[in-house]
Amino acid sequence: MAIEDSHVRRAAHLARLAISDDQASGFVDDLSRILEMVDQLQGIDTEGVMPLSHPLDATQRLRADEVTETNQRDNFQRCAPAVENGLYLVPRVVE
Repeated sequence: MAIEDSHVRRAAHLARLAISDDQASGFVDDLSRILEMVDQLQGIDTEGVMPLSHPLDATQRLRADEVTETNQRDNFQRCAPAVENGLYLVPRVVE
């Protein structure tokens, strides 16, 4: 399928993008090359190739889930203007 300026302008309109005629011509060339590459990929024989969920067999390194700080709740609540039953009291903001 050949891409024309009208196709680019229509796609830009749907995406709510403002493009000039010069930009539309440039996008015609770019999109044509992209579609040619997709056509080449469509022609590749993938018979017997197992699908991959990720191209690398890597796992994400995560730190151990362990407590690294002591509980300082009482110290922090001593600094608060108003505390009741271990909860911070704040002014009502929603009526």
